Amino acid sequence: MNKLCRQVSIESPASAASGQRFVFSCDVPVPDVPSRGARIRVVCAGACYLPRRSPSLGSNESASSFSDETSVLTSDVSVEGDFPLAQPHQHGMRDASLFPGYEVAGQVEALGDEVLVDCGFAIGDRVIVYPYEGVPPGYVEYLVVPQLDYLIKIPDTMPLSVAAMLPAGALLAMNTVFSAHEHVQNLLSERGEDSICNILIVGTGGLALWALRLAAYFFSEMKERVGITIASLKDDGLVAAQEFQKVNVVQWNEDLYERQLIERTMDACGGQVDVVIDFGTTSRSLHRSLQCLGKGGVVFVIRDVADRLLPKFSRRAEERHQSIRPVEPGSLEQLNELVELVGSGKIEPPPHTVYPADQALDVVQKLCHSKIQGRAILRFYPAD
Repeated sequence: MNKLCRQVSIESPASAASGQRFVFSCDVPVPDVPSRGARIRVVCAGACYLPRRSPSLGSNESASSFSDETSVLTSDVSVEGDFPLAQPHQHGMRDASLFPGYEVAGQVEALGDEVLVDCGFAIGDRVIVYPYEGVPPGYVEYLVVPQLDYLIKIPDTMPLSVAAMLPAGALLAMNTVFSAHEHVQNLLSERGEDSICNILIVGTGGLALWALRLAAYFFSEMKERVGITIASLKDDGLVAAQEFQKVNVVQWNEDLYERQLIERTMDACGGQVDVVIDFGTTSRSLHRSLQCLGKGGVVFVIRDVADRLLPKFSRRAEERHQSIRPVEPGSLEQLNELVELVGSGKIEPPPHTVYPADQALDVVQKLCHSKIQGRAILRFYPAD
């Protein structure tokens, strides 16, 4: 009989409103090692804020058994601070879409029997897992990868809690900044030497804080010609953004009238902006972003959000001569570069807090009420 390991399944916190449990811990079989892959002992797992389209995770089912993808999201959620409500599921199924567990860092525990001696990996190596298509959802102590290409070694000086933030949130923010950087370069080239480009980053959770740091690094060669403003979705985001570096910050207080928020934002930006990176995308925030965007401007949004909101906003953007561009999660090459930048200290990671995995219930409750600044990391083993 296979040995058992611990798994944590997190259902939509919306279930708590009806008094239902929404965090489940169970034992599942330790997965077999793929012949050409590896088994990773997960030490840290990031509490991902990216909704994952996957089947719900049953409390008695192995995390390695899922590969199909179906949406469990409602029509209007924020990937940054608000938690999506789960749609009704089949009896006995748990919604694990909120925290898929694919931001993981750990150690190589076993290698497949067909792995070559000179493969570049050894038992005990500290690694992160690239979020490849079909990566198993759910927090589990042991994760298998079918091939070693999905593994990236991390420097000995990098804490595993920091490394766990890189494969999903930080990588997505990096690819978004790359896309914006290319657009800004073309824009400044067209406008001439004395032109200026204004960028608005919406949100102050982990995604936006990563984007701020990455933008500061990749736009450093043109910093005199690029202005960056943060539209904060919550009070602690104001402090986090201002502590990092001197940037314009405007608070999007949802209690204000829409026109007031738009005017406040354009005052902070010095007028309409050329680029919006929107990580807090609800229908309302995207509408506001388009109102703050000038003619010919671009809004960059996450692919999942674009799939949901483009049908509603594409015509409106076209009428205003604007565009909404979906951003993919990011490439393996970008993740390698990100590891080097963070490991060398060229980019400082956002604040994060580490919690034991058995406190997942408390962590989710705190996240629901914005009581955790930056990222939340679950720890299975004290390996650092």
